[in-house]
Amino acid sequence: MNNTKLKYYIWIIGCQMNKSDAERVVSVLNDLGFERTEDEKSADLIIALACSVRQTAIDRIYGKAKKWNEIKKNRKLITMLSGCVLDADKPKMGKIFDYLFNISDLSKLPLLLGESDSVRCQDYFKIKPIYESYFSAFIPIMTGCNNFCTYCAVPYTRGREKYRERQEIIKEILGLVKKGYKEITLLGQNVNSYGISKQLTVNTSTILSTGSKQGDQETNNKNNFAELLREVNKIPGNFWIRFLTSNPHDMSDEIIDAVAESKKICEYIHLPVQVGNNEVLKNMNRKYTREHYLELIEKIKTRIPGVAISTDTIVGFPGETKEQFKDTIDIYQKVGYTMAYIAQYSPRSGTVSAKMKDDVSREEKKRRDKELTSILEKTALKDNEKYINETIDVLVDLKKKDYLYGRTRTYKLVQFKGEEDLIGNFVKVKISSVTPWAMKGDIIE
Repeated sequence: MNNTKLKYYIWIIGCQMNKSDAERVVSVLNDLGFERTEDEKSADLIIALACSVRQTAIDRIYGKAKKWNEIKKNRKLITMLSGCVLDADKPKMGKIFDYLFNISDLSKLPLLLGESDSVRCQDYFKIKPIYESYFSAFIPIMTGCNNFCTYCAVPYTRGREKYRERQEIIKEILGLVKKGYKEITLLGQNVNSYGISKQLTVNTSTILSTGSKQGDQETNNKNNFAELLREVNKIPGNFWIRFLTSNPHDMSDEIIDAVAESKKICEYIHLPVQVGNNEVLKNMNRKYTREHYLELIEKIKTRIPGVAISTDTIVGFPGETKEQFKDTIDIYQKVGYTMAYIAQYSPRSGTVSAKMKDDVSREEKKRRDKELTSILEKTALKDNEKYINETIDVLVDLKKKDYLYGRTRTYKLVQFKGEEDLIGNFVKVKISSVTPWAMKGDIIE
């Protein structure tokens, strides 16, 4: 493919992992001489990084592909799809995209574009990304997932867990800190299992009937996540450390201690509960109980004073009764989340839960969503109110109209007046007012 002055456009839908993938896609295409554009109408190549978690995401992909295929009627355009794509979706996707490729095979992208050689770095992790931000970076430490939650497509789209070598992670972060980066986020579908080898014997019929997998064996090696956190914390420099996402099943006391004892690690933990009822957790193949989850929360709050905890929740999972949903309400009231991503369940073809009867009405799902959101607004506001008249550190993210916006160590959104050249820097802000989702204040010189 003659790539002289050819332009490419990347469309991203989904989680931070897709955003991190995009930074490596940009690196490969730029090395080939392509030029990035933010205008899809002017692009010669469009790459979509997909999400298969919910049917609504798939519907958006179909909608975009239809639009791009209309453009093809008038001029030459190549469309590609990668990211999280289920095998069940590939036949139809293959009809509306020119090429589909696994993100782990990113090094082969030049071959698809007609280049004679693929990227020298065959390992996905060894492809040097071009970071979207000049002060905040996502660092993937692993790909894939071994948990096989019945509603989730990730183990089928991303494959089994593959861990990045610790020295490579440290080297990348060292380079970023030397360049002045202020925020490092360690990224994975389940970062807590980093360094845990699992030999899996997966039987989907067993998952469906019992809610558990048979034959799982776990062995710890020396490169576990707690040790990685401690190593990153030792890197000299003024920067914050975050991590996403955690599974309660693998949240160990050692990890909690590492967060508590490491000054650079932010007092913010995203710990998806999904539901609060043990029977529904079992049907989801979430390998923990509500009691274990609440014990974890108590340990986290005890060891990490002032910690903010957010979560993911699914309402209306197949078979979830109104009585069972009350257990999720109870969890929300006891934990006091500062943020939550609440999803109304929708079946995904190719996942185990798609074989279950979707027996909770759309109206009931909306009602449960609204009820949890109401509780969340109260707990988030209560937590934010403790910051009034306090002076806190904020990393400035962006300027919009007359205000700067940034995040605290506890991932609170803060609005304040200031100059644009403060973006990417730490400032101190005295909080004057709050809402459930944001705080407002003034810079303290």
